[in-house]
Amino acid sequence: MKDTMTKIRALSVEDINNKIAELKEELFNLKFQAALGNIEKPARISEIKRTIARLKTVLTEKQNASKAE
Repeated sequence: MKDTMTKIRALSVEDINNKIAELKEELFNLKFQAALGNIEKPARISEIKRTIARLKTVLTEKQNASKAE
């Protein structure tokens, strides 16, 4: 996980926002598949949620750091 957070922190704010949008779209599609009952990897839903939370955390850290400067 530490390596993942290092990679996320290396991204720019714009890249983080784009990644969040992509993951939200994927999450929507997975939830739709789950509702239909034909999802292959149900654990992927929680994995995507955690990744979105990590991205939002780093985004908030960057915004707070820019305010402090």
